[in-house]
Amino acid sequence: MNLLGRDFLRELDFTKEELLGLLDLAALLKAERRAGAELQRLSGKRIALLFEKTSTRTRISFEVAAAEQGAATTYLDPQSSQLGHKESAADTARVLSRLFDAIEYRGSSQAIVDTLAEYADIPVYNGLTDAWHPTQMLADFLTMRECAGQDFTKISYAYLGDARNNMGNSLLVTGAILGCDVRIVAPKALWPDAAVQAAAHTRAQESGARILLTENPDEGLAGVDAVHTDVWVSMGEPAEVWAERIALLRPYRVDAAMMKRSGRPDTVFMHCLPAFHDDQTAVGKKVAAEFGLTGGVEVTHEVFEAPTSVVFDQAENRMHTIKAVLVATLAGA
Repeated sequence: MNLLGRDFLRELDFTKEELLGLLDLAALLKAERRAGAELQRLSGKRIALLFEKTSTRTRISFEVAAAEQGAATTYLDPQSSQLGHKESAADTARVLSRLFDAIEYRGSSQAIVDTLAEYADIPVYNGLTDAWHPTQMLADFLTMRECAGQDFTKISYAYLGDARNNMGNSLLVTGAILGCDVRIVAPKALWPDAAVQAAAHTRAQESGARILLTENPDEGLAGVDAVHTDVWVSMGEPAEVWAERIALLRPYRVDAAMMKRSGRPDTVFMHCLPAFHDDQTAVGKKVAAEFGLTGGVEVTHEVFEAPTSVVFDQAENRMHTIKAVLVATLAGA
């Protein structure tokens, strides 16, 4: 694997061997850290963190990963950056390239991160767009490998919910690249678009992956190692879509009965977070009051807190896998 100087924009840009190499490097870096024997490979590097959408895990994962490897970060939010207000993405990329060694972007538009990469002469990383979430994928697949074994061709998982978004797209395509048994379980109106499906089927022919898109949870969850879900209304969407989305997705809520449809007691539950699993958030309270979805929205509190929930393993693995991306692209390891 030689990713020195490469961008990290979408999963489709990488081969199976390259993604496996990043996961192997993440596992190595995680083991080094836990043994207290981590080597700093990025001393003197500087990374710009460009955020147009709020974040907890992405921001702290980049900051901690960089710091532990000896690199410095500068955080730029919409109030402290001219991007999109007074300065184009192309100009921003050229300015940041003069001062930094890499740029991370988190926002709505895939076109913006693609433009940053086109005009920057340093690596650019996609921390999330509406279309793709590649750093989350590395964390999710490292977590599934830790839970279900090293051979992705023997790993099966289902994603329930709105599959038109970044998580649905990325889980479908990444599993296709790595040779997994991938199930998208959602109303047909919320399946990934035709171009994403076509790309996934092309990569599946190369890897031997099995792909199923179905509206039937019994068919989709049978025998899976992991069940994924995500919030039903994404950042930036208007509150008015809640009623329509709940009407479509209520049958796909991940509760204890849904988990039992796998037929396995060891099926793990996964969520990229944040999750509306109780009424301790403003959104959770509002949805419970207006729509009667108590005890959680896309996932119940019971499932979220169950011993088979690995959501905080995923959250930790965001840092280890982002560290692997930084090391691979900036140090060539």
